[in-house]
Amino acid sequence: MNKFQRERGLTYLFIAHDLSIVRFISDRIVVIYKGRVMEIAETEELFKYPLHPYTYSLMSAIPIPDPILEKKKKLFVYTPTEYNSGDEPQLTDIGNGHFVYGSREEIERYKQIRFNN
Repeated sequence: MNKFQRERGLTYLFIAHDLSIVRFISDRIVVIYKGRVMEIAETEELFKYPLHPYTYSLMSAIPIPDPILEKKKKLFVYTPTEYNSGDEPQLTDIGNGHFVYGSREEIERYKQIRFNN
């Protein structure tokens, strides 16, 4: 697919649940939960800084080829956030073309995580 993309200047949409596969064929990744965009970033940015809890849960599910390490790994289970009226969550660009869905408080926390590492 990468060969065709380079040779013909193609853009394509690849839909999958396995981010380990998506990583190798995508320039940008959009993480969607129940039809809502949770996070958008360039591939390596997303893998280095998975900020939204749903993205983090998908990353934790990527299989590890070593069976011993795979047995020891901890899965992160995403629990959707209940938002209060008045602080409606939005998809916000926190910098570097990295968009994250969250309330104002969550967005500030994501910025701290992203830019203070």
